[in-house]
Amino acid sequence: MENKPNAATDLTIVADSNIASLSEFFNNDTLSGTTGRRVRMIKVAGRDIDAQLLADTQPNVLLIRSVTHVNADLLKDNDSVRFVGSATIGTDHVDQDYLAARRIHFANAAGCSKHSVAQYVLSAILTLRPEYWQRSSTPPTVGIIGLGNIGSTLAQYASSLGWQVLGYDPLLPDSSLNNASFAQVIEKSDVVSLHVPLTDKSSATGVADSAHHSSHAHEYPTRHLIDKNALDAMPASTLLINSARGPVIDAAALQADIERTGRQVVLDVFEHEPQIEEALLSKLAIATPHIAGYTLEGKLRGTQMIYDALCEKLSISPAQSMHQLLPLNMFLWSELQAHPDRLVKFYDIMQDDKALRATLAEGQVKAAAFDQLRRDYHLRREWQF
Repeated sequence: MENKPNAATDLTIVADSNIASLSEFFNNDTLSGTTGRRVRMIKVAGRDIDAQLLADTQPNVLLIRSVTHVNADLLKDNDSVRFVGSATIGTDHVDQDYLAARRIHFANAAGCSKHSVAQYVLSAILTLRPEYWQRSSTPPTVGIIGLGNIGSTLAQYASSLGWQVLGYDPLLPDSSLNNASFAQVIEKSDVVSLHVPLTDKSSATGVADSAHHSSHAHEYPTRHLIDKNALDAMPASTLLINSARGPVIDAAALQADIERTGRQVVLDVFEHEPQIEEALLSKLAIATPHIAGYTLEGKLRGTQMIYDALCEKLSISPAQSMHQLLPLNMFLWSELQAHPDRLVKFYDIMQDDKALRATLAEGQVKAAAFDQLRRDYHLRREWQF
């Protein structure tokens, strides 16, 4: 018997309240089709979605972001969930093997914020090194580790600026982009940007941030991919940027490296997130609260993708489109290239850095303050590429 919500019954949804435009996408009109199905929506903070809540509410649908870990512990007292949707690119917070064993359908939003994150990285680079705007006979070299949706998109922007690109992804075939070894990227880049999921030795998913799979993926764990050895091999002048997953960098090794080299480092994610110690934060060139993908377009695209997947599961036609919800976008990449001095109008990354540092209390950014910055974040606009 197929494991899907019964089209003739009401639908109960538990959802992370930080998912964009929940009510516009998931309501009686957009999910009823021709059945007259009624939708009951329960919105809670992502970190408050726990086993007790799911046992008490017995939802048919669970909609999450990266702060909710979906596994046997979460669903141990629930037998009603038939669909889990994560409005994120990353999936390391979801035990997909467990969901498959329970015949629970899973969907994520692969690629939803690829332009948003790539633009965040560009903003960080060009804020710290504005000279990179200038065309040169010796252009900067950007090393990209992980060439899935985000990494490959960043490469397109870098190429449009005339930069050299060194790319590394062991799960993809060699190409004009996947053109270097890990050691070459580390040793020869002026900037190294990380775009990998968080994987361990036993993981079944790969290095790139897209959803391509490989039987060899477990050979390339990314936890502490950037460790003391990698940092020692990286020139002190190399700018390091992590907008992927915090534990991809060994935080203790990073802190020691910055103390030794004075390296410029940009972190949007942190190994011990949502807490950040002042000892590390004070050494970072730019620090932001896991908001690299937080544009209006990126968030709405993520919601759209899991909504579309649920409609397919329910065998109904989608009745909502993000394009009906988007205001006019005047931010053009071509304009910014022609007028680099307008970068702060397109995205003032230092305002996000300032907001995070302002929450320091008793030697750290506390979890509640970190989560509030993300929850209350004023969504940026994607630049039209």
